[in-house]
Amino acid sequence: MPARFTCDGEDVSPKLVWTDVPDGTKELALVLEDPDAPGRTFTHWLVWGISSSITALVSDAPFSEGKNDFGKTRYGGPCPPRGQTHHYVFRLLALDDEVDLEPGADRAAFEDAIAPHILAEIRLTATYARH
Repeated sequence: MPARFTCDGEDVSPKLVWTDVPDGTKELALVLEDPDAPGRTFTHWLVWGISSSITALVSDAPFSEGKNDFGKTRYGGPCPPRGQTHHYVFRLLALDDEVDLEPGADRAAFEDAIAPHILAEIRLTATYARH
């Protein structure tokens, strides 16, 4: 992943683009997670309320965000320990209904809300290392 999108850069979210949203999709949700974090998977970003008609996620798109494991309600870029390479998985989820969550919801509430509504999921994995 380019440094611009990490704690070593501007810590801004990358533009994500997709096609072929499944029929019946009412809303999209997005998770960015680090499965290589010590102890457990680390949540960097939780997003929901993305219109099914949108095919790219940019910073000014209307959506709601949950609390990440940095304790912030926003994108938190990759920031692995120096000398380690971590994988960062973007999970885009097509949902058959709109999610009823308050902004700032945690990962558990997010997962509970979306689990019964997942139609499809696609993943994009990037890596980042700090030297």
